[in-house]
Amino acid sequence: MTQQAPVEQPLKQHSIWQDGRKPDPCAVVIFGATGDLAQRKLLPTLAHLTHDHPLPQGFCIVAFARRPLSDEQWREMALNAVNQYMPEDDKLDHEAQQAFAQRLFYCQSTFEDKDGYARLAQLLEKLDREQGTGGNRIFYLATPPETDPGIIAHLGEAGLSREHNSNHNGHKSWARIIIEKPFGHDLSSAQKLNRDLGRVFKEQQIYRIDHYMGKETVQNILAFRFANGIFEPLWNRNYIDHVQIVVAESLGIGTRAEFYEGEGAIRDIVQNHIMQVLCLTAMETPVAFDAEAVRDEKVKLLRAIPPLTPEEVAQQTVRGQYTAGVEDGQTVKGYKQEEGVSPQSTTETFVALKLFIENWRWEDVPFYIRTGKRLPTRSTEVTIQFKRVPHLLYKPDETRGLVPNRLTLRIQPDEGISLKIGAKVPGAERNLRSVDMGFSYSSAFGIQSPDAYERLIADCMLGDSTLFIRRDEIEASWRIIDSITNAWKGMSDDTVYPYQAGTWGPKQAETLIENDGRDWDNPS
Repeated sequence: MTQQAPVEQPLKQHSIWQDGRKPDPCAVVIFGATGDLAQRKLLPTLAHLTHDHPLPQGFCIVAFARRPLSDEQWREMALNAVNQYMPEDDKLDHEAQQAFAQRLFYCQSTFEDKDGYARLAQLLEKLDREQGTGGNRIFYLATPPETDPGIIAHLGEAGLSREHNSNHNGHKSWARIIIEKPFGHDLSSAQKLNRDLGRVFKEQQIYRIDHYMGKETVQNILAFRFANGIFEPLWNRNYIDHVQIVVAESLGIGTRAEFYEGEGAIRDIVQNHIMQVLCLTAMETPVAFDAEAVRDEKVKLLRAIPPLTPEEVAQQTVRGQYTAGVEDGQTVKGYKQEEGVSPQSTTETFVALKLFIENWRWEDVPFYIRTGKRLPTRSTEVTIQFKRVPHLLYKPDETRGLVPNRLTLRIQPDEGISLKIGAKVPGAERNLRSVDMGFSYSSAFGIQSPDAYERLIADCMLGDSTLFIRRDEIEASWRIIDSITNAWKGMSDDTVYPYQAGTWGPKQAETLIENDGRDWDNPS
């Protein structure tokens, strides 16, 4: 008798609306709607929302872009993007595509044309009357950072940022703006961007989006910490030896040479993604799970990380740049050979850092951070390594396969949690080995995780800014990063160490942690 393999059950649809709440009618205005971000991410996400998580009838999407397109031409372009970039198992049928297309409208203008914003205001008022959008607007800036200040100023001049006293339902209408990273290039430019925003929008209207915060597994860091009583008593310097955070990317820079040459790995990944994960991992318990309480604790955590002195930067940071190597069996070129990169470039594609948090919970516990391009695998993980047992009863030759307890939070790609514990190998001999206890989010719950952009856009519609970044949070993060990048300016170019593509970075990164008697926990 042959045993049939179990049929894999499709994942259940998740619920995107919190506690059954539904969003108000609104118009989402996408600046730069013909660009890459809008085509690859925003339009497929909005199409999925309207189909799988029904939105109010009064919901419209307005494109604001340079190309001279009619509504029909824009709808055709948008549907092409939706069909190309939506996952195969999420495609819309013909009827659903046409229903989505009828929600799409176009306003042609350059970002600098004052009259274009007047036409946008007229179109939005028309949609309020004809489509029932109720005077509510979300302005999504899917645009290059250098264009943001001008767009923000023009929105203010056109009166589009104002929240009106009432709409046709007798409720106060609202206006919100979503800003994509990078939020400035350094502390000074971030403060200027915040001032530009503050002149036109109130802080509660501003939604600074980092798609990492929309990942279900990032949010589950808080649930894991604060919903499990067995870990909170151990989550401190008394029991934890050190913490590692890695954001590894196996790809190179692709077509992003112009952006990457100006930003490098520390601004591209560390200042935003890694700092957000660090905050959730190390912050204190908020007084409530609401936007201000959570963000208050994140800011406190960042302020407890002192800026590094030039001497500390030399000792606690490592920069690297990938050279030609082999990735997945294919020969790949080095960073300086990438199209658009200067042959004399000293831009870092790899960063390793050691940071300390100066508070009662984390005093003297090092946080080791790594990120890089052209590493052996794509992975984002947080590893909490606990201290060794105070006295090991077994002989050294009986514990060769044993490492200290490690708790790993896998954010991507195989989302889950694993705990490494010591166990005896079966047999008469007293041999110990480390084994993993763990689970996968998809198999444990059988529920499809929402896309990061889907969750964040839905939260903005509901007016929930918990997963978005506040003004003082941005500036506190930049103070730390600036202390590092300013010190790097005074260091020799020779301190940007080469590493071969397909490896875990320069050997100096190994030395950084080995000098402390520790080793990196590389994702498998």
